[in-house]
Amino acid sequence: MSALRPPFAERLGEAMERKRSRLVVGIDPVLERLPAALRALPPERALAAFAEEICDAVAEHAVAVKPQAAFFERYGARGWSAFEHAVRAAAQRGLLVIADAKRGDIGSTAAAYADAFLGDDPETCAPFIDALTVNPYLGLDALEPFAERARTGGRGLFVLARTSNPGSRDFQERSSAGEPLYLAVARAVAVWSRPWVGPSGYGPVGLVAGATFPAELPLLREAAPQAILLLPGIGAQGGRIDGVRAAFDEAGKGAVVASSREIIYAYERAAGGAAESSWQAAVRSAARATKDAIEAAL
Repeated sequence: MSALRPPFAERLGEAMERKRSRLVVGIDPVLERLPAALRALPPERALAAFAEEICDAVAEHAVAVKPQAAFFERYGARGWSAFEHAVRAAAQRGLLVIADAKRGDIGSTAAAYADAFLGDDPETCAPFIDALTVNPYLGLDALEPFAERARTGGRGLFVLARTSNPGSRDFQERSSAGEPLYLAVARAVAVWSRPWVGPSGYGPVGLVAGATFPAELPLLREAAPQAILLLPGIGAQGGRIDGVRAAFDEAGKGAVVASSREIIYAYERAAGGAAESSWQAAVRSAARATKDAIEAAL
């Protein structure tokens, strides 16, 4: 993978046009929920095989996958090997990869995290990762090493602003200079990243905005008009597809909708459950249905 790749926002926009899709599929593997044939394998092989099969099943309908690092890291070195396999498998199938790791630290530690996920070392999976979720709590200077990697390597960042969990109210709704903290984060990120906006009108630094709070999406869209919004929370967390329209611009761009468990475990709702031999077909069907529902909502 070349460090001279086009900017992330442009590549994401191209994928959205080509596939007529705004869907991102989260990969959150839990061994106990995998199809029976995979549960019989050692953890590393089971996680890797499941992720690869998910990529095969959704590649036609999703613009990106979002592997959640924690579900792999819990198994130590074996899990990280599976994470690397998942990232490479997604890239090989033409899917953009958003690493959902929510990293954030200061100084040299932030730089090390940036290298780990957005670097160019061919011995790692980092060259195959297109974007990373990051935590802004330590301040904009803590995000700078990540932004530098994004700017110079054609990558993207998604900064946590309004997360999809109910407990996000504990801090994100607290007043900061007369407005909720999540809006203060969005405005600060918008000003900070404005110089890097590309031809599409969007830059490499986007925001995470939970689809579980649809009334707040237009506020975030107004606060950061040049930030791509990553909208998690559809499905299992209670977010509704018909509530995300305000996150998009007038052309239906500027946001992507993430769905994880509702798609990757679709086979549990099918006849035969996790033992169903054609579980990939259930996943493929769920991805297609979710993509179509998003397009219809727009």
